[in-house]
Amino acid sequence: MSDAETLPPHPLLSDVDLERLDDFLDSERVDPDALDLIGAHGFLVALAVAPREVDAATWIAELFHGEPSFADTAERDTILGLLEQLRHNAIATLEQGRLPELPFELVLEGLPPEETPIGDWCAGFMEGVFLDEGAWFEADEEAVATLLLPFMALSGLFDDEPDMAEFTAEAGRLESLAGQLPDLVLDLYLHYRVPPETPKPKPRRKPSAGRSHRR
Repeated sequence: MSDAETLPPHPLLSDVDLERLDDFLDSERVDPDALDLIGAHGFLVALAVAPREVDAATWIAELFHGEPSFADTAERDTILGLLEQLRHNAIATLEQGRLPELPFELVLEGLPPEETPIGDWCAGFMEGVFLDEGAWFEADEEAVATLLLPFMALSGLFDDEPDMAEFTAEAGRLESLAGQLPDLVLDLYLHYRVPPETPKPKPRRKPSAGRSHRR
């Protein structure tokens, strides 16, 4: 068994820190279109998985849809520090081959994904992908599209696409994918960082000796 199968999922922030972020992101000092805690968590995990680093100023502006009304410099440092810590902890967790703990139950209970935290998290994750989409699909586009398909399906952002409707039509598929989200995150992270196995070169056959002449 791998470490990811034997160790429990690893929390990316403490409950106290998550609550601190939740209070701020849910406050009136943040743009109404800014990501909430669940969306921001998915967004930052996507940035941890991303094949190249996105400039902090860029992702902060995207997450908040502008600049929040921080009370003072200390609060700004605290909130941005927690967001950066979540991203950094996600990188460290995935680098160790461990599964990240997501801050919600991984079950849909018969609800459409977009009506659950699972859908919100995957929508936030896809926002992180869109932030630097070219880098995600720069190499091996087909493999990346396949790996991202579960996140796209659970996000609810692509329901109008015919191919997505066909993919999600199978009974129980979305419920199964929801339960696998931490594993799917790790698979995607490893895709960008573990080089594909190259087939071992076959030994060259020795040239056959000429037939011996019978006497």
